[in-house]
Amino acid sequence: MIKKLIAALLLTSSVQFSAAQTSLFDHQTKFTRQDSLRGSITPQRAWWDLQFYHLDIRVDPDTKFIIGKNDIRYEVLKPHQVLQVDLQPPLKITKAEQNGKTLEVISEGNAHFIQLLAPQKKGTTQTVTVHYQGHPKEAKRAPWDGGFSWKKDENGQHFVATSCQGLGASVWWPNKDHMYDEVDSMAISVRVPNPLINVSNGRLKKVTPHKDNTTTYHWYVKNPINNYGVNVNIGDYINFSEKYQGEGGVLDMDYYVLRHHLDKAKKQFTDAPKMMKAFEHWFGKYPFYEDSFKLVEVPYLGMEHQSSVTYGNQFKKGYLGNDLSGTGWGLKFDFIIIHEAGHEWFANNITNKDIADMWVHESFTAYSESLFLDYYYGKKAASEYVIGTRASIRNDIPIIGQYHVNHEGSGDMYYKGANMLHTIRTLLNDDDQWRRTLRGLNKTFFHKTVTTKEVENYLIKQTGLPLEKVFDQYLRTVKIPILEYKISGKELEYRWTNVVDGFTMPVSLNVAGKNLAIHPTATWQKLRHHSPLKKVSVDPNYYVRSKRIN
Repeated sequence: MIKKLIAALLLTSSVQFSAAQTSLFDHQTKFTRQDSLRGSITPQRAWWDLQFYHLDIRVDPDTKFIIGKNDIRYEVLKPHQVLQVDLQPPLKITKAEQNGKTLEVISEGNAHFIQLLAPQKKGTTQTVTVHYQGHPKEAKRAPWDGGFSWKKDENGQHFVATSCQGLGASVWWPNKDHMYDEVDSMAISVRVPNPLINVSNGRLKKVTPHKDNTTTYHWYVKNPINNYGVNVNIGDYINFSEKYQGEGGVLDMDYYVLRHHLDKAKKQFTDAPKMMKAFEHWFGKYPFYEDSFKLVEVPYLGMEHQSSVTYGNQFKKGYLGNDLSGTGWGLKFDFIIIHEAGHEWFANNITNKDIADMWVHESFTAYSESLFLDYYYGKKAASEYVIGTRASIRNDIPIIGQYHVNHEGSGDMYYKGANMLHTIRTLLNDDDQWRRTLRGLNKTFFHKTVTTKEVENYLIKQTGLPLEKVFDQYLRTVKIPILEYKISGKELEYRWTNVVDGFTMPVSLNVAGKNLAIHPTATWQKLRHHSPLKKVSVDPNYYVRSKRIN
């Protein structure tokens, strides 16, 4: 086993990466108007509420070219005559129309402002159709930089997939590219050359063959979906499936893999129903029964596309056969299946309004890896795993990014965030209540977009713990609390340092072989023991450090 594998690496979009090779989690401090147009709720976005997309495209793998349109249906919240749609070069909008009339489009970088002719009356439902085409950005190292992956499988067949977290769905299709407004439902029609098959989100409703040796696959998503969760997967796929009896009834679980990988997949994908059982226990019912659950093989590592989770972990346990915790527990499950599917609850069910709060997606999902182990191997295994992942934490910049400019915080949102949640569980010291809290979180914010404050306030209320300063410490600073202590005979002195003002989190110490709860503050406190003290240690389940002062 490689101990503390890739300790200097961060995680992105559910997988590890080298910060030097990605645009995600950079330390950008200067922002442009383009950042604001992408990351803020502009006046041209605020006046209309998304209801429905019909994305209808044709993909030509031979030329790496796409052409199509998106019907955007919306409700008018207040009158306005300019509507912002986002699409990234080199793709181009060729026409926009409403009610059969062609509309002027004024483009500014990635943002395109459609000049509407018909009066936009409050409460009415309108549709704009945006036609586009071009050679979309090719992902150089998917899923970290995003775009289209144009690959071929071992048999020389085209193997194509999209990924776009952080970069944005507008890298391959025109949409309202901001997290705050999820479309209520969506149709996805993708035309591909035979004998290739397209797999997208939701359920397959119809297959239309054409005389030019192409076929269109029509998918329908009944539930709200975030833009980056929408995907296209094209390959020489074969399908197998099973029925899962879950909390929401019978769930269709479908698996699409390359034809020559069928036997491997049938063996490896047994982790999928195990995942479903564990996560429905901890988080409540799978949020998308109507849309089914799919695991789809792709030519990159994987991504949390809603109801169409993508997989490329080479049919190995761990992360490409390695244990990210360095404890051995990480080899008990297929990392991509467990982590990416965990995002169905955190990212796809509960979605951040602003990408600065992406910790809501990644911290809870990284923590779900530990809870999967807890369900099957017990609390000790779960604790050892999450504690082991601390070796990957860099404490470079805060977990929360900058708002309104499409800026993520530190990649520490994965395992620092997971260890913060593990610390809260330890503080609560009531596993039944912790489970009720996690399940209630998914029920309260079912199919909703949220802010950090909403999640913080919910956890504070449901646990009954004063967690305000805990969140400030771990989410908004790079400082890890240090418990300084002195031992003099039978006397123990202790205090918190390297903490935010007002940080008074209690911890448990091991003193002379027994656990002892203390409530440190930033000022020295004294505790007298009945016998001389030689060694004191902090319970490792708290993500803190300790330092003995002589």
